[in-house]
Amino acid sequence: MLSLDFLDDVRRMNKRQLYYQVLNFGMIVSSALMIWKGLMVVTGSESPIVVVLSGSMEPAFHRGDLLFLTNRVEDPIRVGEIVVFRIEGREIPIVHRVLKIHEKENGDIKFLTKGDNNAVDDRGLYKQGQHWLEKKDVVGRARGHIDVILNTGNLFCCKIFKTQN
Repeated sequence: MLSLDFLDDVRRMNKRQLYYQVLNFGMIVSSALMIWKGLMVVTGSESPIVVVLSGSMEPAFHRGDLLFLTNRVEDPIRVGEIVVFRIEGREIPIVHRVLKIHEKENGDIKFLTKGDNNAVDDRGLYKQGQHWLEKKDVVGRARGHIDVILNTGNLFCCKIFKTQN
């Protein structure tokens, strides 16, 4: 009956109140989009904040943790750094640690990743025939995270950390 109560409230509003509510909603949505786009510009990442979706990076990150990313082109990727990457043909990005770096003579860098909680490297996750990731595959690099400590019912606590590389 919640939806019917909502419709009754809307019917009782005069036109001015209804326009005001719609305008307020539009302002909230557009403000959120502007903040997100601003974060994209500042961080250089198409997705400046991501949620950890699996336990493959435990104990460093747990499901539900928020990662803050940057993706500055001038910063070199290093072994031990935590990267978020996207594999061609897959929608959901993956959060894993750089295991090895392979630098070609022409300066191109390729790298191999692995989840901290996984037994083997990520070559099985990459598209068929791909053995290394390239910089173009990187969505961002973890610079900080919010560690979810307790999430039961209405109680939610967290700690904010700067990610160590």
